[in-house]
Amino acid sequence: MVILLVDDEELQLLRLKNAVEKVLPTERILCYTNPLKAFEENKNVKVDVAFLDIEMPVLSGLQLAKKLKSVNPTVNVIFVTAYPQYAVNAYELRASGYITKPATADKIKIEIDGLRYPINFKPTKRLYVKCFGNFEVFCDGLPLKFQRSKSKELFAYLVDREGSGVNVNELNAVLWEEDHKSYLRVLIADVQATLKSVGVEDVFVKRFNEYCIDVSKVDCDAYEYKHNNPAAIRMYRGEYMIQYPWAIFEE
Repeated sequence: MVILLVDDEELQLLRLKNAVEKVLPTERILCYTNPLKAFEENKNVKVDVAFLDIEMPVLSGLQLAKKLKSVNPTVNVIFVTAYPQYAVNAYELRASGYITKPATADKIKIEIDGLRYPINFKPTKRLYVKCFGNFEVFCDGLPLKFQRSKSKELFAYLVDREGSGVNVNELNAVLWEEDHKSYLRVLIADVQATLKSVGVEDVFVKRFNEYCIDVSKVDCDAYEYKHNNPAAIRMYRGEYMIQYPWAIFEE
């Protein structure tokens, strides 16, 4: 997500940036005190959300919003101002939101959660893991096929553990009620072979007698939810890996 922040007062801009970073710590944030420069340098950038001060010299926030929408009609404009009398003008421009200063993380989160133009979650890595609803794995946009359903469940459990190491005893207890440690080795080999077949074998990590996934090499809706990605938040409907009885989502 690309977020544009514009306020001609440096201190107010810094406060706004700090508040936005609390809500969206992993997103790309562009900061400007000059509204004309903000437009010229980003008119060809797909800005998702623009937080704009209204009273600025040379170009007001209302004027800047019009210019931004002329090149990107679905940009979500959120005005940030100390003057509530501009609210009517803001909504005439079909603004997504309106925040009175001081901008706080709580105020920003409310506006981000209710954007006029929803932002779809766009995976950037080759492997995308969907946990909300049924658990599914995609590589380059195509479903990844495991040879065995239990292999897929094993991989799901490692995703659920978010990079924490899991030993053989824990995996055995999760996947079966009785001892199947010998068959577990078959499943681990299957997971490794499946990932290797599409060139993402480095996602699966074996260390000593533990197994985990490298979370830096996967995109996952549940991970993004915990990072306050608004697109992932909108995707969550209270269902998490519903085919697995052990799966509980800790929000």
